[in-house]
Amino acid sequence: MNLHRKGRAALVVALVVVVGMAFRVSWNALRDVATTIGADGTAATLYPFVVDGLMALALIATLVLTDRDRKFALRVLATYTVASLVLNYVHGLLPELHGGSADLGRLADWDPANWALVLLATSLPVGSIYFGSDLVAKVLHHRPTPIPTPIENAEKPTETATFRSTADLVESTPAPLPATPVVLPRLAGVGFMKSALPVKPVASIESAPVASIGRGAVAAVSARPRRATGRVPDAARTPRSTRTADELLIEARRATADWAVEDLTAEAIRKAVRTAPKNARVLRDTLRAERLENA
Repeated sequence: MNLHRKGRAALVVALVVVVGMAFRVSWNALRDVATTIGADGTAATLYPFVVDGLMALALIATLVLTDRDRKFALRVLATYTVASLVLNYVHGLLPELHGGSADLGRLADWDPANWALVLLATSLPVGSIYFGSDLVAKVLHHRPTPIPTPIENAEKPTETATFRSTADLVESTPAPLPATPVVLPRLAGVGFMKSALPVKPVASIESAPVASIGRGAVAAVSARPRRATGRVPDAARTPRSTRTADELLIEARRATADWAVEDLTAEAIRKAVRTAPKNARVLRDTLRAERLENA
């Protein structure tokens, strides 16, 4: 761990040394340009700090700000980098600028190019005042993303609705009528019995199926089965697995792998992983913090 810290410290020191030497080279060119556009000795000495100093300020702001403010700081950094490059390039093309023998207000032989270069050189201090103040205000008003707390196991238990027993029939089924026996007429005699036509047997009338409860009592049979009554026991319920904080975070990472940072909202994450709103907000903060660290 100590070796790792020493390596990082050495890298930072080396970077500061390289940036300092580069600033010294650029300082010479920008000072001569400032003298040519009419700046006095003190103003010409401070002019490189106005241009290259704002570049350093914008670079620090990009490390602190996020989202739109970070893009604004990157644009300021790119604009002043290009402007410093152009002025250093002009300083290298015109030997007259090196010894201070160039005509006052003359940075190029071609008039349109000279007007554009003078406008660029004189507008950089004003732009430093505006953009530098805006960047400082954004940094001071910036609120860092809070460190997400561990996701609580707040899965809401599913409530099991209990159904009470209710009568399926409004009115009880009437008792079936008793079967009436059919009495066949008696024949007159034996002789007449021989000569008479055969009598067909009469089919017995089938009575409705009844369930005998006791003597002389008949119970009505319901056409539909009755629902189960009482509370469903815990052993008969389907167990529902409760996801841990790590499982929720893994599912959220997998579901939002191709999402943009602007799309990482609590409602979208809640629908994607089907969790509680409280967990969704914590997942949103965690995923955004990871995206910013990896950016």
